[in-house]
Amino acid sequence: MSEPRINDRIRVPEVRLVGPNGEQVGIVRVEDALRLAQEADLDLVEVAPTARPPVCKLMDFGKFKYESDMKAREARKNQANTILKEIRFRLKIDPHDYATKKGHVERFLSAGDKVKVMIMFRGREQSRPEMGQRLLQRLAEDVAELGSVESLPRLDGRNMVMVIGPHKKKAEAKAENKRRKEEEDAAKASVSAQDAEPVDAAPADAAPADAQPVEAEQAATPEGGNETVPAAQETTSA
Repeated sequence: MSEPRINDRIRVPEVRLVGPNGEQVGIVRVEDALRLAQEADLDLVEVAPTARPPVCKLMDFGKFKYESDMKAREARKNQANTILKEIRFRLKIDPHDYATKKGHVERFLSAGDKVKVMIMFRGREQSRPEMGQRLLQRLAEDVAELGSVESLPRLDGRNMVMVIGPHKKKAEAKAENKRRKEEEDAAKASVSAQDAEPVDAAPADAAPADAQPVEAEQAATPEGGNETVPAAQETTSA
């Protein structure tokens, strides 16, 4: 895309002028528009050259160009191209292998990618294409929450092919996965912070609440461990 004409490169007798804040100035001579641009220390930029008369706006063209380049760069950065993934099934597939391959299809669709599902026929299996259709239909029903059939099952040589497209676009799926990861990281950080909090320990010299005082009992018992009972005095009769 070519750059717009600015200032002296605008060679028309009059223009429809728009102010720097979007206000409509009206149709003015190009000389007057250039004078207003110089007085405001701005540029006169032709934004609609095919209009009659052309529409020009007063703006800082250098700042405008920089912001436009940054927006274009950010758009290219966030642009995500849909990738066609491929996964192959055998006609006679056991339940475990089917569950594994279905998980792959679900993961691809969750990431916003299309999936080309292929069933490979061997030997006499080529005479039973309806079995392949039933298997593909079963898979489409199992992943219906994540995607829908874009290309119905069709024979391609010795194979049968079906394409399933995701419900969410690649950019949407990418943004959702990023948001989910940030939430999981925040939850893990919160749990780690709670585990790191110190626990107040009870003082080492604190006595248990149900401890009974023993000082009085110790005071009543002399050293030696046994109480001594005074002997009875003998009385003699005269």
